[in-house]
Amino acid sequence: MIGKLTGIIDYIGADHAMIDVRGVGYIVYVSERTRMALPPRGEAISLYTDLLVREDLMQLFGFASLLEKEWYRLLISVQGIGAKAAMAILGTLGAQATGRAIALGDWSAIKAAPGVGPKTAQRVIMELKDKAPAAMALGGSLAEAVLDTSERDEVIESDRPPARKAAPKAAPTAHANAEAEALSALQNLGYSPTDALGAVAQSAQDAPDADTSTLIRAALKLLAPKG
Repeated sequence: MIGKLTGIIDYIGADHAMIDVRGVGYIVYVSERTRMALPPRGEAISLYTDLLVREDLMQLFGFASLLEKEWYRLLISVQGIGAKAAMAILGTLGAQATGRAIALGDWSAIKAAPGVGPKTAQRVIMELKDKAPAAMALGGSLAEAVLDTSERDEVIESDRPPARKAAPKAAPTAHANAEAEALSALQNLGYSPTDALGAVAQSAQDAPDADTSTLIRAALKLLAPKG
């Protein structure tokens, strides 16, 4: 199993990139969001990867973070969701928004991905809703594992001139951490994982930039008895 690639971007296609690793070119299929975030040709890149092996096909899929990879693996566990559909969902929503849509039962958001119909979207919700709390709880630590190009050149051996270092990109970890921390706090207060997840997901959707304490307060309001 190839778990990660570090190399130089050779070219970027419509749904994939070729990464030159010590003179060997690896074709790596990526989601639209990951493709748009790739550095230009000739620059260093690392991607977490997952290898799909079938009788007639071998394909390598790449992910900018472990959180994206984790949701990919959960999505392909759903009946009727293959690698292409999973990448379409992640490309349309992103890892965090995919988790929120599942937590909230928002199958219409899943259906917005190209090639995903209503029945398949509903199946994604049904089969993954119970797994979403664990994925969100891991969200902070997994989102922190976002690969950076700033210190890769020393591990890349190539006959090419040294790649120009890209300016480090800010890792989208703050909100993932806030959601994970809010979920943990609510569960510590005695709320069930499912109830806590739904409230945190709704609060995060309503206030995308909210910090942990704001998410907790908003979630508690949603969980408060009505009447």
